[in-house]
Amino acid sequence: MAEETEERKIYSLSFVAKSIQKTLAKRYTQAYWIKAEVNKLNYYQHSGHCYPELVEKKQGRIRTQLRSTLWKNDFQRINKSFLKLLREPLKDGIKVLIYATIEFHPEYGLSLHILDIDPGFTLGDLEKEKQESIKKLKQKGIFNQNKNLKFPILPQRIAVISVETSKGYADFLNVLENAKQNSNYAFFQMLFPSLLQGDQAVYSLRKQLNRIKKVAHHFDVVVIVRGGGGEIGLSCYNNYELAKDIALFPLPVLTGIGHSTNLTVAEMVAHRHMITPTSLAEELVRKFDDFYFPVEEKRKQLINLVRNRLKITKNDLKTEIKHFKTHANYAISTEKNALNQQGKNLSQAFLYNFKDKNYQLQHLKEKINQQTRYFYQDQQKNLELFGQQIRQNTLLQIQQNQLKLAYQLKNLTKNTTDQFKTEKINLKSLKRNIEILDPKNVLKRGYSISLLNGKAVTSAKEVEKGNILEIEFYQGKITAKVENNLKNKENE
Repeated sequence: MAEETEERKIYSLSFVAKSIQKTLAKRYTQAYWIKAEVNKLNYYQHSGHCYPELVEKKQGRIRTQLRSTLWKNDFQRINKSFLKLLREPLKDGIKVLIYATIEFHPEYGLSLHILDIDPGFTLGDLEKEKQESIKKLKQKGIFNQNKNLKFPILPQRIAVISVETSKGYADFLNVLENAKQNSNYAFFQMLFPSLLQGDQAVYSLRKQLNRIKKVAHHFDVVVIVRGGGGEIGLSCYNNYELAKDIALFPLPVLTGIGHSTNLTVAEMVAHRHMITPTSLAEELVRKFDDFYFPVEEKRKQLINLVRNRLKITKNDLKTEIKHFKTHANYAISTEKNALNQQGKNLSQAFLYNFKDKNYQLQHLKEKINQQTRYFYQDQQKNLELFGQQIRQNTLLQIQQNQLKLAYQLKNLTKNTTDQFKTEKINLKSLKRNIEILDPKNVLKRGYSISLLNGKAVTSAKEVEKGNILEIEFYQGKITAKVENNLKNKENE
């Protein structure tokens, strides 16, 4: 009831609140489907109830905000549906379609009583964002730009975007370490820590990509690795701005962001994507195998070729000399036998005719003897001349074959030397790259190493107030006492 005075009516706050309650109860008599974003779930474990803070945003700013209630039994049922369809629980930062009644309580004010939430709407909203990002990237003509970059023959220098405590990152490093120990492959990797899911993941990932871009000449590839996750956990990888940064990045970007049924936009535009960090690391090791084994096989083939070629050429020369000697001896023997046979034939003819033509022979004896001597001398000279020609031809052929062999040996030696020089230059280049990335050279660029009790400090959580740190520079060391420790709350 109102208190009446001469000048005005005065109502109590509870009266006004109850009036609003009655009015709203008459006006909103049923449940409604309402589209909103869960800004904060506000789950209380001891009771099992939730008090979600619902918002509506425009251009990233909250334009409407309303409290709600989600009782334990309803929450368990809804959460089970989300896990079944999305493989993610109901959580902060997702868009939802809720089925709720509008309530007003004099003590707690206006709120929505949530009866149900449609997980299909959340999944559809994620898919809508994904398709819009793909469409924008293709319209700008940059969807395949990172894929078209030339992949390095040996991806040795790796910029890693991950969380230091991530199991996926540990698995990735383990594969590279095994390759180093078993195959003596040398990898250099540097971690650029980033959030990998949640509202701030996009900003954090883009920030680290921008850092790497400034020192891109120090790296061959960029990898983004994390453990498994469901559709909601991977929704940040459908963000257009993040996907655009990956597509336009000057180095090949490789992803291993865990198990998922569908590819995210970031994976689609990346140069290569693998299901897990382990398989991504194995792909990098495989590039080294693809380079090493053919080179090693060619080296062995070249050595065997040189050995076999020298052996074959030497044997061929011996065989050819032997054949020449055999032919020469045969030719000389044949001519000698022919002359001997011809002499015998002449002697027999002379004897046969001597009886019948004794008188003629006596008259012609001197003449015949003289002609015989002349003929024999001519034949002897011809024989000697033929033998000299055979020997000269034999020596000439041997010299030509020796020249051919020397020329072949010279070419083979030159080709072998050139090949080894090329491989030596490649090895020097690799060695020079490794020396550039030597920790001492990193220190030379202005970085330092902090040591606590002889061990490197990688996190502010390892240091307490009062600790004595030994700080090593490129030239010299100093000791410092910790007066204050501003730990990184983001990493906590």
